[in-house]
Amino acid sequence: MSTATKTRREAKEDPRPVKRAGHRVRAQRREAIVLVIPALLPILIFSVIPLVSGVALGFTDATLARNAEINFIGLGNFIELFGDHRFWGSFGIGIVWAGAVALLTLIAAMGLALLLNSDLRLKGLTRVLALIPWAMPPVVIAIVWRMIYNPNSGPLNGVLESFGIPGVNWLGDFSTALPAVIVVGVWAGIPQTTVLLLAGMQSISAEQHEAAAVDGAGAFRRFWHITLPGLRPIIFAVTALDFIWQFNSFGLIYVLTEGGPGGRTMIPPLFTYLEAFRNREIGYASAMGDVLVIAILLILSLYLVNQFRQTKEARS
Repeated sequence: MSTATKTRREAKEDPRPVKRAGHRVRAQRREAIVLVIPALLPILIFSVIPLVSGVALGFTDATLARNAEINFIGLGNFIELFGDHRFWGSFGIGIVWAGAVALLTLIAAMGLALLLNSDLRLKGLTRVLALIPWAMPPVVIAIVWRMIYNPNSGPLNGVLESFGIPGVNWLGDFSTALPAVIVVGVWAGIPQTTVLLLAGMQSISAEQHEAAAVDGAGAFRRFWHITLPGLRPIIFAVTALDFIWQFNSFGLIYVLTEGGPGGRTMIPPLFTYLEAFRNREIGYASAMGDVLVIAILLILSLYLVNQFRQTKEARS
């Protein structure tokens, strides 16, 4: 037997390199866990534990009464909830609110992104001005718009009256309250959608537009056949996430109308909040929250399935 053959056989039989590799892998795993724990703790404390507690409270008769006993009542809250026309009415209003805001925001942001993507003078200043609503908290936005909508001293009614048109109680009238709130939601949501669409437009090759222009395609045809198909994945993602975000929104409508007039702008999160802290029915409000979680998970699953399909098509 040659010396080289004997050395190779001893190397195969020696388990020490395998053990060292195993120790190295386990050490890397421990190090990864230690690094991830600081990021997971806030999620666990502020998201997972409250969510699990809220789901559990939905099966009890918990209230905010002092020294009240908490009893397990099974599906009692959910049975009562399915017959609560006020909650399902707010659910319908929430769908209208979220759908209208998401769609109108997409349309307005698309126009603004096209404008910012063109050879516009003072483009940098225009982009800064377009992002101002994004820098404002929802509560501040709501207070500003309440001043604009004020029926007595608001500038909007002042403009109308200067043209001889009588003023409108924008947030206090049944026919105008929801549209007025939708306008505020759209104004607040335009900047972030514009940024995402603008980034998508700038990722599309300029050579495609130049070639289409040489072939005689006008601006609309270039948008319809080049820009829009290139933005399709971004449009779907932005619209789906914006719908979920708006459906879960609370502060904007709470400050603007508190769900009024007569529940005309009462969306599910606001209805749940009032049931919990005004009517003090924590268990019943938690059951509402459980239903909202299921609804959001269903919408989110549709989004994730579409993203998975697009990723699979891109790889194939």
